[in-house]
Amino acid sequence: MRMLTAVNTLLKREYSLLQRHGFAQTVAQRNNSVHQAEPKVPKMPPFSYSPQPYDGPSTAEIIAKRQEFLSPALFHFYNTPLNIVEGKMQYVFDETGRRYLDAFGGIATVSCGHSHPEVVESIIKQLKLIQHSTTLYLNHTISDFAQALVSTLPGDLKVVFFTNSGTEANELAMMMARLYTGCNDVVSLRNSYHGNAAATMGATAQSNWKFNVVQSGVHHAINPDPYRGIFGSDGEKYARDVHDLIQFGTSGQVAGFIGESIQGVGGIVELAPGYLPAVYDTVRRAGGVCIADEVQSGFARTGTHFWGFQSHGVIPDIVTMAKGIGNGIPLGAVVTTPEIAGLLSRRCYFNTFGGNPMCTAAGHAVLRVIHQEKLQENAFLVGSHLKRRLTQLKDKYELIGDVRGRGLMLGVEFVTDRDLKTPAKSETLHLMDQMKEMGVLVGKGGFYGNVFRITPPLCFTMPDADFLVDVMDHALSKM
Repeated sequence: MRMLTAVNTLLKREYSLLQRHGFAQTVAQRNNSVHQAEPKVPKMPPFSYSPQPYDGPSTAEIIAKRQEFLSPALFHFYNTPLNIVEGKMQYVFDETGRRYLDAFGGIATVSCGHSHPEVVESIIKQLKLIQHSTTLYLNHTISDFAQALVSTLPGDLKVVFFTNSGTEANELAMMMARLYTGCNDVVSLRNSYHGNAAATMGATAQSNWKFNVVQSGVHHAINPDPYRGIFGSDGEKYARDVHDLIQFGTSGQVAGFIGESIQGVGGIVELAPGYLPAVYDTVRRAGGVCIADEVQSGFARTGTHFWGFQSHGVIPDIVTMAKGIGNGIPLGAVVTTPEIAGLLSRRCYFNTFGGNPMCTAAGHAVLRVIHQEKLQENAFLVGSHLKRRLTQLKDKYELIGDVRGRGLMLGVEFVTDRDLKTPAKSETLHLMDQMKEMGVLVGKGGFYGNVFRITPPLCFTMPDADFLVDVMDHALSKM
């Protein structure tokens, strides 16, 4: 009898709640009364390294100095800027000693890993001998590295010019194309980024990165973007636009075409299949040369090949490179054919720091590490796994519009409407911040700032990839 009375009392209380608050609120109240455990924050993979104690200036002091003494054009990620004081392989550490998984790699620059011991040892060894001389004197370091570098390239790409950055490399490549052909017109792609100097700013085709200065002689073709492009994945249709640009926008003869194998700053955009072979053919028939900008996609990053252009089945006339070439050391290069290279002997061409012994020693060490540690294979295996898992997240969350890229050069584009492809700019920033709080650093790109750029050091592991995706999953579940 007591049990029946208790049951009746509970039923009356339920009925009263349903009448007073409605069904939904009652369910919510019932759910709240059951203390369900919150999903656990993913745990970072173990790593046997402890950073040195930091005794430098505070984050606030650094911010104050930046504001007073550095360019006002500088910006930073995150609501609370991150003060990185040390790095080891695929991890970086802040001033408190907290560890972060670096999935951005200093903008696709740290190829072998932060402070990789062989790269560091090679730099120190060279520094103890001579830090800088000049190419006016002989030093075996520059020629040894040049020989090793051209051995990774196909065809007649056998002559190297060393520079200090990707911008310098692209500037030199465009000048060489114009001198070699006797034409001024260059074809570039919309959404591309090739640098921020005179000629390269002209080739760059995003207003975010262009100042209102004279930028002549560059024609920007429709971007062969399989996700946002007007022809989807039909590379040959996009290629016809280059033909039309040459026919209606130039004399019919051009200096060349410059293109990234995968657009980096533009949001990790892969070019539509069949595009590059068709464009290379069109440009060469118009007397031009073909320049492959491998500043971000080179040095085994795409996994399937050492150079990004190789996945398109083409051989360029000029290749530019930087970033991963030195694992963070300021170093760039232009590699071309002996015939094209010979034109610079018409005048004096000189680069004070290009081919610096210290930098080329670092570059040579990078090639050895990539080969010895099988980093290209690792980029393919880990990158393929990471892309599969990110694609599974896309099936789970409507906010993810596209997952793309190759190897360890991947992009995740966020949209608020999949049909309209409306850029989810604020959501992207929020996700970045939330992932940083859980220990994962990713980059951001795309014209609308709504794409995660995932370009970690090539020593990234399967557990690192799983941790990154688990953290992103956790952050997305809270949106």
